[in-house]
Amino acid sequence: MIDFAFFLCRSKDKKGRLSLLLAKSGSHENVSSQKKPPAKTNHITPDVALRWGDSFEELLSHSDGVEVFTRFLRTEFSEENIEFWLACEDFKTTGSATKLQSKAKQIHAIFIDKEAPKEINIDHSTKATIEKNILKPTRSCFDVAQNKIYSLMKKDCYPRFLTSDIYLTLTKRAGPPTMTRRRSRSFVFNERPEGTGSWL
Repeated sequence: MIDFAFFLCRSKDKKGRLSLLLAKSGSHENVSSQKKPPAKTNHITPDVALRWGDSFEELLSHSDGVEVFTRFLRTEFSEENIEFWLACEDFKTTGSATKLQSKAKQIHAIFIDKEAPKEINIDHSTKATIEKNILKPTRSCFDVAQNKIYSLMKKDCYPRFLTSDIYLTLTKRAGPPTMTRRRSRSFVFNERPEGTGSWL
């Protein structure tokens, strides 16, 4: 039985400590298996949301940014990526050698193992290296996999997030403009040309 809880404490702009509970369950099979209700976003101002568009790093430096980005990833069925990244951030702050080994096994069981309930998409070589490293874990034993997942989210998921309804609603921006208004202008010229008897 595993009682699994990860917390991230990180704030680039030094506005506070971020604590996110990623998963807590009685077994591997049940880790975050049910969807959480959407977090309320009424308190997020458009100015704050717009800053998340400056960079992926800026987005992840805000607890609300992480929550909203996670909600977006759930719509793409890929929330395991941000959860793994956050778990690794927490792992690197672990002080006790005993806890380090315990957390390493938990991360492997939930995100890396071939039967993992939230398996991330990494290559076989990286998996094999992790399985070797966790026998005597160090704080850097997941770094390669974490960097790959970070790069995937930054290059692939983040651009889509910035054009998603979830994000645009927060920034009060409209979606891509339609051609309806432009087409309507063509209907202004509905009088017959002067000096002609008909349109034909």
